[in-house]
Amino acid sequence: MNIVVLVKQVPDTWSERKLADSDHTLDRDSADAVLDEINERAVEEALLLQEAHGGEVTVVAMGPDRATDAIRKALSMGADKAVHVSDPALHGSDALTTAKVLAKAIGTIEGVDLVIAGNEATDGRAGAVPAMLAELLGLPQVTQVRKLSVEGGTVKAERETDEGVAHLEASLPAVVSVNEKINEPRYPSFKGIMAAKKKPVSTLTIADLGLDAGEVGLSASWSQVLEAAPKPPRGAGQRVEDSGDGGAKIAEYLVGQKLI
Repeated sequence: MNIVVLVKQVPDTWSERKLADSDHTLDRDSADAVLDEINERAVEEALLLQEAHGGEVTVVAMGPDRATDAIRKALSMGADKAVHVSDPALHGSDALTTAKVLAKAIGTIEGVDLVIAGNEATDGRAGAVPAMLAELLGLPQVTQVRKLSVEGGTVKAERETDEGVAHLEASLPAVVSVNEKINEPRYPSFKGIMAAKKKPVSTLTIADLGLDAGEVGLSASWSQVLEAAPKPPRGAGQRVEDSGDGGAKIAEYLVGQKLI
């Protein structure tokens, strides 16, 4: 199987994240950057399928130069090679524009059988790119997957919802997005980390993909943040002195807040 895994470098969720004052896009330099955790699970699932069926795993990422660190993390886990789309013109691209660029990048890879992505990234949390990508590629989509298998030319999956578990099937090639229950990603070994340094990473610009600056970036995006304000500081709580009537005071407070 020829599997493509979409990965993204995001600000560490333990870091303080903020938007840039100039254009209200994510200020990526203000926080530590890591490979998104859900993407680690997507890479792990691709590697498990590779171990079962053979083939090759290619990582595809879109981002600035330092996204190479996230790519190398995926390669150190065991992926075979990577494609990195990096161009200053991509700054500010929304979910739809991102999906268009990723579709072009996947189009440079021959014989793709399966595309695996996380269900949503922790920075934007749109949760829409995999479905948009499938539409652009003209492929069936199987989203929000907690269990995945491939039998012959068919991908089979389980999707958990509030109503129960849905069992899904689609013919390959297909696009699959996975959730946090899909697996537990492996830790890169020292041998894997060293091997990742020698694995091929192809860097592409928008020109290499047949796109121009007017088709990507903030100006071409269908959605933009027009205004933003910092989260207000947390106010002091209300203290209740218990003189035997503490429970009544708490209940009165909750009633006043319309919580009960």
